Amino acid sequence: MADPLLQLEGIVKEYGEAVRTRALDGVDVALHSGEFVALIGPSGSGKSTLLNVIGLLDRPSAGRVVLAGTETTSLDDAALTKLRGRTLGFVFQFHHLLPGFTALENVMLPEWGDLGHGSAELRKRGEEALTAVGLERRMHHTPSQLSGGEAQRVAIARALSRRPALLLADEPTGNLDTVSANEVFDLLRDFNRRLQTTCLIVTHDPRIADRCDRVIQIVNGRIVAPEP
Repeated sequence: MADPLLQLEGIVKEYGEAVRTRALDGVDVALHSGEFVALIGPSGSGKSTLLNVIGLLDRPSAGRVVLAGTETTSLDDAALTKLRGRTLGFVFQFHHLLPGFTALENVMLPEWGDLGHGSAELRKRGEEALTAVGLERRMHHTPSQLSGGEAQRVAIARALSRRPALLLADEPTGNLDTVSANEVFDLLRDFNRRLQTTCLIVTHDPRIADRCDRVIQIVNGRIVAPEP
């Protein structure tokens, strides 16, 4: 089998000074290209902390994070930001769209910010991303003019517009009704299959977890049930 896209080895994450709280306690995780994996666990189990470590948003207190062949432990903040930008995409429970911008502008904003300016090519990629999620007729609408499911599709288009190798989705269906939740899941699954985008989905919904290729369960900061 090829080397994992993501390899976590012995990850420990502690918070606090006088009193130390261990949020992650010796976590080992491997994700391979094209996998569609659910991360489950009770509230306070360490799911969000683990996702932040995987997403290079938080540094572990101990252990190794290897992403796309790069050992990240010794990277400075600028190098981490660069690796995150070219490798990772993020989708959250709340879409975090900017209300004063259209759907198209929201999709374009991350790369627009990196470049410092817009371009015809950037606009074209944004339009293609929104078309891919079925919003070709809504791209000039602002978030207040979109349904919850449509807004989450914009967030998915934004995350996938740069073709990340790994998509991290934190409760992406948690704020949606059943129909919209199924549509969002099917959309993520379609991208996973067509583009071989690796997906890690944090979810409390057992119906969502059951439809994933593999389930990783975390309890009290430790992985207790990685299914083969």
